[in-house]
Amino acid sequence: MNRTGIEAALNDLLFNRDITLDEAADRHFAPDYRQRTDGEWADRAEFLDHIGHLRGIVADGRVDVHEELYEGDKYADRHTCHITKTDGTTVAMEVYVFANLAADGRFRRIEETTLMLQGSDADRGLGSAR
Repeated sequence: MNRTGIEAALNDLLFNRDITLDEAADRHFAPDYRQRTDGEWADRAEFLDHIGHLRGIVADGRVDVHEELYEGDKYADRHTCHITKTDGTTVAMEVYVFANLAADGRFRRIEETTLMLQGSDADRGLGSAR
């Protein structure tokens, strides 16, 4: 089974402009995907609206995975997203993820909490902005 992970998923969603948002989503997220970020739930369509918004304001970046664990259909990680926005400002967010994988290895559900490390007050909601 091919399993996705946060680094591959975020790289395709945010930084790989050679594929469409739908292609990136289909590669890493099951059709019934849902996500809770800092207590706010989003279904797959709302999640893709969020990523589409980010694609419009993110110029570049990288994902540093600090810890990552797979156990059957469960996934957990702690990572930091380093983002350079189109206006030149930078944001760094540490993210704690607990997830379930679908039988085909794509994410079915993610619950995450974000911690702002660098950025403006206006960037605090970047993890769920639409």
